[in-house]
Amino acid sequence: MHLSRVDLNLFVVFDAIDRERSVTRAAHALNLTQPALSHALRRLRALFDDALFTRQGHAMVPTPLARSLIDPVRDALRTLDSSVRNAQTFDPRRSERTFTIALRDVLEAAVLPSLVGRLRELAPAVSLATVRIDRAELASELAAGTVDLALDVALQLPPSVHRARLLRDAQVVVVRERHPAVGATLDLDTYLALDHVLVSARRRGPGLPDVALAQADLSRRIALRCQHYDAACRVVAATDLLLTMPGLYARMANQGLANRVLPLPLELAPLDVYLYWHDNAALDAANRWLRGQLQHSVAAAA
Repeated sequence: MHLSRVDLNLFVVFDAIDRERSVTRAAHALNLTQPALSHALRRLRALFDDALFTRQGHAMVPTPLARSLIDPVRDALRTLDSSVRNAQTFDPRRSERTFTIALRDVLEAAVLPSLVGRLRELAPAVSLATVRIDRAELASELAAGTVDLALDVALQLPPSVHRARLLRDAQVVVVRERHPAVGATLDLDTYLALDHVLVSARRRGPGLPDVALAQADLSRRIALRCQHYDAACRVVAATDLLLTMPGLYARMANQGLANRVLPLPLELAPLDVYLYWHDNAALDAANRWLRGQLQHSVAAAA
């Protein structure tokens, strides 16, 4: 017989009868009528093809089969009860849970310092793992619970995936401190006249500023195309190249480098970053807690 065809409430009745050794007292303990509990006992007997409990005097005494079942049944009920309670409450100071967050490396560098510092203070035994997931697989990973949360730009995902805007970040320009052609401010003519670094994981194709410039029939020259902003910031510090990048990460990545962060002299829509979670975890206390910590950490970093 498959477990999916078994009413798990019958095992609660089984446990109560064994504890109370009385149908009347077991019914009272479970807030059931005596006929309802007697009906449940009949279903249990049919399920196991065994009397399970026999009356001896004023007590219901377990049969050998019932005695062999009671410990594993009781352990399973405790596990289920604990799982339900843990889903409804979450104590961060006592939890040893490992959370998994899907995000890109730029967001990882921008978000993790503040978030991990906060988790170490509020939940010292909690662990955090970050992964990079193909966007086509994100919804299924969230649904399966292999990923607790995700941070990304606006994505078209199924209605079962919830989202909340976590951050609105403007693009900025990074230049070296003693750049001979850039003064206290940067105008569009100077921006277009100088050479640039473009950070992209793709082998070819324009960046966001290039798309905006093309709409105005303008262009810039890309002297270096590389994969990571950290490397690009170091190149900028050693050359006269300009780098356009997200503002939050720019302020972090250029700490300790002889670079300046300036406003972008170009109308470019800010980049919205969203927090994603699945409907399965919407009411999970631990997931709700982590969402709150992420929102607080990003607000503090911004």
